[in-house]
Amino acid sequence: MRFVVVTGMSGAGRSSVMRILEDDGYFCVDNLPVSLLPTFMQLTENSSEQIERVALGLDIRGGHQALRDASSVLQNLKNEGYTLEILFLEASTPVIVKRYKETRRMHPLAKGGRMDTAIENERALLSELKKQADTIIDTSTLLIRDLKQEIDRIFVEDENFCNFYITFVSFGFKYGIPSDADLVFDVRFLPNPFYIDSLKTLTGNDAEVYNYVMDSDKAVQFLHKLKDMLDFLIPNYIIEGKTQLVIAIGCTGGKHRSVTLTNAIYKEFENTEYGCKAEHRDIEKDRLRSICRSQEK
Repeated sequence: MRFVVVTGMSGAGRSSVMRILEDDGYFCVDNLPVSLLPTFMQLTENSSEQIERVALGLDIRGGHQALRDASSVLQNLKNEGYTLEILFLEASTPVIVKRYKETRRMHPLAKGGRMDTAIENERALLSELKKQADTIIDTSTLLIRDLKQEIDRIFVEDENFCNFYITFVSFGFKYGIPSDADLVFDVRFLPNPFYIDSLKTLTGNDAEVYNYVMDSDKAVQFLHKLKDMLDFLIPNYIIEGKTQLVIAIGCTGGKHRSVTLTNAIYKEFENTEYGCKAEHRDIEKDRLRSICRSQEK
């Protein structure tokens, strides 16, 4: 029987993960008291219904002491021979604050106080449990579909997982650098399809633009050097405890060159042990601005 404990920061996506696992055929139980865990595991293993996959949600609602006890209870279960995995969901404090504000809900530890303080208090309470985690997913930059893809990959398809997620994002410098970028690269030195009439209205997602940019020796060299640098950096980031990396690639408008190189570097990493995705923040902005101007006239 596969037994997964889903825990982590409030607002990091635990409820969403439980729904995903339930859809994937897991028998899901949310917020079971920690003291009942040994009995629950014994009952499920001896069940006549032949339950094969179980997911248990564990969070701050069980109380401070329950969280403190959870680490020792889970370790004792492992020592007794039970096979269980701990999935810990993480997210940055600003992201969690934003999510709570959007849903107009209150953090369970806030109690009328500042939410960011409550989040950091919870982070401290969960520190020991996080150390025991078999899998840590930082959901700060993940959409629900991205999260589902990662959960399915780990807990349904049984692929090897590295607690590291890369987001490649294209952008236009005239719209500003992405605020969450860890690394920023400027590809405005590459040939610009904007000045080719047949390519001007297309984007880096179109083969004609992609081929035009990548036919440049400079683009190929840049891609190889970027790949080499990331191959060096990522293992060292992991050693230092980093769980995600946002790599921003910019050109003037975020439509041609940056989109092309973002797609190209994404292809280099999409089949590696790291989770990754590509986003194009500004790809439609020029078109939308043109529409707005025409409507104003």
